[in-house]
Amino acid sequence: MGTEAFMAVPDDDLELTILMPCLDEAATVGRCVGKALGYLARAGIRGEVVVADNGSRDGSRDLAVAAGARVIEVADKGYGSALRAGIRAGRGRFVIMGDADDSYDFSELDEFVAKLREGYALVMGNRFRGGIKPGAMPPLNRYLGNPVLSFLGVLLFKSPCRDFHCGLRGFDRQAILDLGLVTTGMEFASEMLVKAALRGIPTTEVPTTLSPDGRGRKPHLRPWRDGWAHLKFLLLHSPRWLYLYPGLAMTVGGLSVMTVLAVADSITIAGVTLREHSMLAAGVIGLLGVQTLTFALLARQLRMRDGLLPAGPAFRQLRRLATLERMALLGLLLAAAGLAGLVLAAGHWAALGFGSLQGQATMRVVVPSLVAMGVGLQLLLSGFLSAMIDLPRGGQTD
Repeated sequence: MGTEAFMAVPDDDLELTILMPCLDEAATVGRCVGKALGYLARAGIRGEVVVADNGSRDGSRDLAVAAGARVIEVADKGYGSALRAGIRAGRGRFVIMGDADDSYDFSELDEFVAKLREGYALVMGNRFRGGIKPGAMPPLNRYLGNPVLSFLGVLLFKSPCRDFHCGLRGFDRQAILDLGLVTTGMEFASEMLVKAALRGIPTTEVPTTLSPDGRGRKPHLRPWRDGWAHLKFLLLHSPRWLYLYPGLAMTVGGLSVMTVLAVADSITIAGVTLREHSMLAAGVIGLLGVQTLTFALLARQLRMRDGLLPAGPAFRQLRRLATLERMALLGLLLAAAGLAGLVLAAGHWAALGFGSLQGQATMRVVVPSLVAMGVGLQLLLSGFLSAMIDLPRGGQTD
């Protein structure tokens, strides 16, 4: 079966598109296309090889065409832009994507195809299981960047993938199109896995080998900039870990210590005695915790509105309880209670002729009163902001 058979079959008969993003890969793109076409022939798969060229100036496009690939030109710059365009242009039911720098072996894709045929919508390569050849990955990426970001991906999103940034991956083309991927840079790799995990798309891993690329020049990857882009994307899609858990810890810890010190002279923890100044610090921490918790709820509401996070039953129940009216009422009551406490403290001070006060006794009233006012205002304003997020979109207001 020759190369022509893969290019001439009707679109709806193609099973596999092998997709390669390309930017000045003249030294390797022809070799990669040849391996991919050779694999299709050996495996008897009806498919195609697509090269998504992102503005090459070294003749990569002509070399890819000469090797037998279908080349699409992508004007929008970036790794994610090239891949999104290539996925849209692909004609196969399945897509296997990988870099055109010869770091992945396109002649060894059997395990990816087997898992896709089993029904997995996303099949990730795992370089740590398959092997990383000497010089194939910088030590910073191998021992810090990839392990840390992959750990966070598993922790934050319960993804089954332990190599979050492997560039060789296969997927059901329509399932990935339905995710609505939007990023343009290297964070595209994280976006695909995060959204797949949030949507519950069947995902698995297979071992794959990473070899040194054959280009003989510096890679396009910039470890610190691209690592930050990946980390930022993970955090922006996980309000639970960014806001909720830290907010709960600060709220419970801060307000608990403040309350105890408001009724007791002091408390001793691990040999450290806490008094009125600690009560002030604890109150501020508790207030910041409440603010962080409201950020968690508002961020989750925004992500749900945009279809980027699922609406779980617990959050739906909370939304039914935390109406604008209830939030506003609770906020006003807390603010009023705090104001009453300050008035009482001021009255006590006036009765003393605005002279010297007992610091500890005064702090026991003033600190909880100020915190109550701050929490009340936070709840009141957050209730209104939540209602604004729920307003119908599409219209304009002054």
